[in-house]
Amino acid sequence: MLTIAIAGICSAQNSTPATMTAEGSGAPYLEGPVWTLTFIKTKAGLGDDYFRQITQTVKPVYEEEKKEKIILDYKILSGDSMGAADFNVVVMVEYPNMAALDGLREKTDPILEKVMGSEEQRRTMAVKRLDIREILGTKTMREITLK
Repeated sequence: MLTIAIAGICSAQNSTPATMTAEGSGAPYLEGPVWTLTFIKTKAGLGDDYFRQITQTVKPVYEEEKKEKIILDYKILSGDSMGAADFNVVVMVEYPNMAALDGLREKTDPILEKVMGSEEQRRTMAVKRLDIREILGTKTMREITLK
């Protein structure tokens, strides 16, 4: 249910007419950009540590991807979890369309290496990050605008 709410919030804030399909469809909505949502649970008391870490690693990658027009935008939501097994952080990345996901690794690997180092260095960082957060899952969803 929260995912629907998040997608609704995204739609209300980020409708991009240029990325919507033609109105010829009988669907009661227009298709917009595509979002990947990653649901993260930070360990108790370590939320700020996680945000400090991704400020140095993830943020520069997303900024470079925006500059190269690989992604349109990204957002990070922080809130309360509803229980011990629930997420408290959502990382959302906006792509122009589903086709933008084709060949994504070939486009992003050079950026990752430039910003975060070799694959071995990135693996070491990822292992360290396990001490402060857990990824509960990832979803890919299309933004829609109701007609």
